[in-house]
Amino acid sequence: MEVIKVSARSRSTAVAGAIAGVIREHQLAEVQAIGASAVNQAVKAIAIARGYLREDGLAITCVPTFREVDIQGLERTAVRFTVWVLESEHFPPSVRFETTS
Repeated sequence: MEVIKVSARSRSTAVAGAIAGVIREHQLAEVQAIGASAVNQAVKAIAIARGYLREDGLAITCVPTFREVDIQGLERTAVRFTVWVLESEHFPPSVRFETTS
């Protein structure tokens, strides 16, 4: 599975669509951002993807971690968000919703 890379100029709705598509297919997505503005776009995209996936009866969660990455010979610190589908019994009360069949 490829990492979804987010920049400061990424459209959060486009990234959200990519996240939702990967989640629907694999139940897991990796989103990476370097820099405050890129991390902001990534977080917004994850929130938007949550809304897209909610329409499908899916709830997601994520965990951020730091990764050292090499970009053109320079070591940079990236924030990597691992996003996955929650099983319904693990939904917190604020996320519970009715699913349609």
